[in-house]
Amino acid sequence: MKFDMLKRWFYLMIILVLPLLSFGGDGTNALFSKGNALYAKGQYKEALASYQQLIDQGYQSAAVYFNMGNASYKNDDIASAVLYYEKAHKLAPGDDDINYNLKYVNLKTTDKIEEVPEFFVTRWWHGFILSFSTQALAIWSIIFVLLGSAILALYFFAGSVSAKRASFYGYILFFFMGALTIFVADRQLSYFQDHREAVVFSASVNVKSGPVEQSNTLFVIHDGTKVNVLDNSNGWTKISLANGNEGWIKQGDVKEI
Repeated sequence: MKFDMLKRWFYLMIILVLPLLSFGGDGTNALFSKGNALYAKGQYKEALASYQQLIDQGYQSAAVYFNMGNASYKNDDIASAVLYYEKAHKLAPGDDDINYNLKYVNLKTTDKIEEVPEFFVTRWWHGFILSFSTQALAIWSIIFVLLGSAILALYFFAGSVSAKRASFYGYILFFFMGALTIFVADRQLSYFQDHREAVVFSASVNVKSGPVEQSNTLFVIHDGTKVNVLDNSNGWTKISLANGNEGWIKQGDVKEI
């Protein structure tokens, strides 16, 4: 369990912190600025192409996905807007602007699905772990670990008892804060791994009782609707909705977040 948590923490650092630190490079910065300039001119398709180049180069950023959601919405592509806002939400679940735009664009979708209420403790816990940016958690965990290590070094070289005591308690504090941020980052990553989600891209989709065309149609969903992915089988995807309804649709009808 402890090894898995550390492995996920290092995974977070690699995919989130390193791209964040490299964003200041001339190439990525130029593409991002170019996309923003095109967006400001109302050239939304061209802006999307510039942002997509960043994604194709392996750069992951809530800001890029957020801007792609905005450009897609301006293009009247609601399904793509939902997809990109959801991708931004996964990287920065506590961002107010992302959450507001996500709620707003969901009002534009055809299907209005009422969620099954969560147990209040579960709702509180999910709200807590999703109130932080994944990138911020990864960066702060590194900062706390480095500060704790530096203070621990001071402990060994301190010349007085009071200095040793202060550095020891400082080390304990930063070690605890580092462990806490790693734990929260791990729980946040586990949450998104356990919640495989996708967005419907077909205008109208018949949800079947089984993974074959001849199965009965249970209900119909439309583009822009977010679904939970439960299983895949022979070109079909088993999905569930926020209200608990389940069924099978063709894999080509959705794009995973």
